[in-house]
Amino acid sequence: MSVLSIILIILLGIVLFLVEFLVIPGITIAGIGGFILVAGGVFCGYYFRGVSTGNYILIGTGISMILIFVMALKLKTWRRFGLKSTVEGRVRVINDDAIKVGDEGKTVARLAPIGKALINDALYEVRSDGTYIDADSDIIITRIEGNKIFIETKN
Repeated sequence: MSVLSIILIILLGIVLFLVEFLVIPGITIAGIGGFILVAGGVFCGYYFRGVSTGNYILIGTGISMILIFVMALKLKTWRRFGLKSTVEGRVRVINDDAIKVGDEGKTVARLAPIGKALINDALYEVRSDGTYIDADSDIIITRIEGNKIFIETKN
């Protein structure tokens, strides 16, 4: 096996390590494959080219990996590949003026046991006491605990 093919195997392993480290963190196929390719490339260097060439390949691989990872982090390469979306939603804070215990409304969708309801012309997430309530059912607020609105069907 030529030194060039050993270096290409190691470079492919380093690329998979970069993918693992910067794009899909965790222990995935890319990380395992990168480890196998780098270790296999170093092993092939020792096996096919002898101890002295194997040592050069091992030292070169270690230095290359350190330099590539440092450069990738300093140049903020990971920002180009990473997820850029942010969560813009907020929890609707229930103030005492908007709704209160005893207010009536109508379910928008089926509550199983949590769902949406229209109360005082505003949409809220509500929950029943564990029972399923069909859509378009008339409801009444029984209690409010923090940001949780508990309802039951209107009799």
